[in-house]
Amino acid sequence: MLNRHARELFTRLFSPLARVLLRLGVSPDAVTLLGTAGVSASALILFPLGQLFWGVVAITLFVFSDVMDGIMARLTDRKGRWGGFLDSTLDRVQDDAIFLGLALWFYGGGHDGAIGALAVVCILLGNLVSYARAKAESLGYHANIGIAERAERLVSVLVVAGLCGLGLPTPFLFWTLVVLAAASVVTVVQRVLAVRTQARAETGTA
Repeated sequence: MLNRHARELFTRLFSPLARVLLRLGVSPDAVTLLGTAGVSASALILFPLGQLFWGVVAITLFVFSDVMDGIMARLTDRKGRWGGFLDSTLDRVQDDAIFLGLALWFYGGGHDGAIGALAVVCILLGNLVSYARAKAESLGYHANIGIAERAERLVSVLVVAGLCGLGLPTPFLFWTLVVLAAASVVTVVQRVLAVRTQARAETGTA
């Protein structure tokens, strides 16, 4: 939902910079790789050091590469399957790095194993959400639905983690992760049911 509503705004904002990068010979794939490296390094270095606020700031700056590479691909008409595969795969790397960085901090200096465990659970469920869609699409079905898509998950955890870095009590992050985990479970169920409905319609048993 958030992806769809924000895409038009970000396209207007970043198209001029995208054109400059293309004129300089920078490829969409290079931007994707740089963004993934930046997000992963920020999360896995700053979060475990307890720098939640500055980690979120750094991650947010690099996350915009996920918008930029898509705009560059559309401007150059390079919306092929390779770009989509690379972008989707590296999105999983970024997501896992963010939650893993939080888990490392709260298992260590953050002294809150419950939040650490929930961050790990969110990694597993987030990957399951993505797998359900990818597997459905590989079989010819549509499963791009659910209440916990990638943008919603990232915005929620980064906003609350950043505020915790500024002094917000960590129970707010605990309950945010609880809600994200529950929403991810609901999203997986929604996608499974959607594919089941399509499969039944396809075989004429619905």
